[in-house]
Amino acid sequence: MPDKNVTVSEHEPMDIDLRNPYVAGLLAWFLPGLGHFYQKRYQKSLIFLLCILPTFIAGCALASSPEVGTARNVYWSWRWQHNDARLWWLAQAPLGIAALPSWIQAWQVNTGQVPILGSFMAPPQIYSGDRKGVAPVLDEIRQKMPYFELGTYLTVIAGLMNLLVIFDAVDGPFVGRRKEKKST
Repeated sequence: MPDKNVTVSEHEPMDIDLRNPYVAGLLAWFLPGLGHFYQKRYQKSLIFLLCILPTFIAGCALASSPEVGTARNVYWSWRWQHNDARLWWLAQAPLGIAALPSWIQAWQVNTGQVPILGSFMAPPQIYSGDRKGVAPVLDEIRQKMPYFELGTYLTVIAGLMNLLVIFDAVDGPFVGRRKEKKST
């Protein structure tokens, strides 16, 4: 039973050993919750892992089909000349290891190589001589996967949630600051 004589102000900062916060932030980027695990904040680590990663996986599953490939909504592309600037990827990138294959696949496509992982997280191929760019290919993908956009939104939400997790790993939990009263 707690001691009734001891009172704790709700605005008092808690002492939390964040260890090296930059290592924790890098680990949190690499895998959701890993930075908090490093900081020995095990409950938060488990909550973040079990909330963020399944959201990302569900989003990838919604943008997958045997005809078109797996996780076609997570890809990195800055081919402005072909109308293919995938700005959604900026919000998916904070998922670290989960979004890393998209960068590798894009690098291979942009250098003229065949993607090492097949169509998994690969940018759509642009047919030679196609002046419209990637739009017709994306339209074909969307027709074969009716939940492509919903999958994209889920992966973006997961990435943005992990961005908050990274900030929490680096800076610690938010604790309100009490203003000092001026004595008169």
